[in-house]
Amino acid sequence: MAVGEDGVARCSWAGEDEDYRRYHDEEWGRPVGSDRALFELLSLEGFQAGLSWLTILRKREAFRRAFLDFEPEQVARFGPADVDRLLGDAGIVRHRGKIEAVIGNARCALDHPGGLAALVWRYDAPSAVDDRDAPGRTTSPEAAALSRELKRLGWRFVGPTTVYAFLQAAGLVDDHAERCHARPSVEADRQRFVRPTSAEPGRA
Repeated sequence: MAVGEDGVARCSWAGEDEDYRRYHDEEWGRPVGSDRALFELLSLEGFQAGLSWLTILRKREAFRRAFLDFEPEQVARFGPADVDRLLGDAGIVRHRGKIEAVIGNARCALDHPGGLAALVWRYDAPSAVDDRDAPGRTTSPEAAALSRELKRLGWRFVGPTTVYAFLQAAGLVDDHAERCHARPSVEADRQRFVRPTSAEPGRA
């Protein structure tokens, strides 16, 4: 927990960077229900491995252009020429393994009969307020279980740490610090959110 120069109490990771603050205040921890948006978040978390999230955040629009807004149906059709194109795109993280994983993961997402949202929202967790700002928290039983399931279905770059960061970002767990100004509104969003149970579209 930290109070910024604007006098607002936020989770300590938000720091003083305006991009981070905006992401923290408006997006992080708020429930996401559409297959496309969840696929984007999970893909970006995979790209983040070994890097800072701020690096990915600042490249997000370039990633969206490069991966056709992360529409799984579009990405699943990418071939070797697209991989070469992406490896030459300085706006994104040019890592062959991660690029090829996103393409393969798009195909896996389409193979799941109930939809990606219905799959991942089986692993949401209750909110808690103890130890919320602990920097050592990198996984959870839910993250480990979802990681195992995704790997069983053929997904790559979805280890427990990556998946836990995804659960935090997509609102499947609320890890805002207890005194963080965003926590009450995030909790309200989570209470209103209707957990996807089928292939019906959710919130984009």
